[in-house]
Amino acid sequence: MNSPVTIIGAGLGGLTLARVLHVHGIESTVYEAESSPSARTQGGLLDIHDYNGQLALQAADLMDEFHAIVLEGKQALRVFDPDGTLVLDKPDDGTGGRPEAPRGDLRQILLDSLPEGTVRWGHKVSAARALGGGRHEVTFADGGTVTTDLLVGADGAWSRVRPLLTDAVPEYTGKSVVETYLFEADTRHPATSAAVGSGSMITPSPDKEIFAHREKGDTLHAYVGLPVEQDWFDGIDFTDTAASAARIAAEFDGWAPALTALISHSDTAPILRSLHALPTGLRWERIPGVTLLGDAAHLSAPNGEGANLAMLDGAELAKAVAAHPDDIETALATYEQAMFPRSAEVVTFEGAEAHGDAFDDPMAQQLTEAFTAPDRTP
Repeated sequence: MNSPVTIIGAGLGGLTLARVLHVHGIESTVYEAESSPSARTQGGLLDIHDYNGQLALQAADLMDEFHAIVLEGKQALRVFDPDGTLVLDKPDDGTGGRPEAPRGDLRQILLDSLPEGTVRWGHKVSAARALGGGRHEVTFADGGTVTTDLLVGADGAWSRVRPLLTDAVPEYTGKSVVETYLFEADTRHPATSAAVGSGSMITPSPDKEIFAHREKGDTLHAYVGLPVEQDWFDGIDFTDTAASAARIAAEFDGWAPALTALISHSDTAPILRSLHALPTGLRWERIPGVTLLGDAAHLSAPNGEGANLAMLDGAELAKAVAAHPDDIETALATYEQAMFPRSAEVVTFEGAEAHGDAFDDPMAQQLTEAFTAPDRTP
């Protein structure tokens, strides 16, 4: 089977690429390992920035659909000391430029904008190889293959396409996040609900952090940051909700109960997210017929920019292809020349700009996107 433009991965970046190509009248096919759009939950809220993610949605002609899924008031921020002292209370005044939307809803509006059959579900890539002349062959776990004139790896941290371009592999950052949920928090955990407020809450300290945000209704979604080696978690049974939550909560002994309840009273089994990153400023030599976007190209420790950058990558790549429909190599070179410095510039989170100077701990600043994507885990 031949596909002129083949995209591996139906995450936000791959789908944005497919959508903007479609806007320009260019067909593509997206291959996704998941069996269906509902095969897994898509995680929590994303703040979509006016300087990258929203630019991608404009290129995709989906701003009206985006505004329809934005959750009002979620740009509010509260920062606490571990003892429960409130040190910053920043309301959402509607001018923040980073409206919050559920990741799953955002993915769905992208899926709904594509022609039927664009995404081929249940296609897990096992290998990809060059055929010469800029063409590539992708082999799937079921033995099927596809050949393509343009192959784009939008397949996340553990990309099967990346080895065609570079030997670089993600390495553990020395930090992990444990993810928890509190349901019906307004009724069952009023003090914690009040602490989180209507938007996000961060409690930083020199060696650990708790970040939480309010999702739809009174659901609180928390990310607990611990700078430890991966084997520190070996003795924790994460299938035992109570025991694993208690073990993580013990690391926060002495912290205010309204804050630690986000861990100790989790309604779901805590989920471990080990954070990995590619070398900062990773580049590769231009290889005909193949490129990468999003985490496949520039995975970094969570910094609040990953999803936004992936979407912008997809939009910019699509626009380059549309501008050079008969010269794919010029299109790819144009895209990569801009993508490399763009991704390198945001490796460090713009925490002071986004949240003021209430804290300067890098890990706390990074927790805003420490979530959800299973492609961050080997």
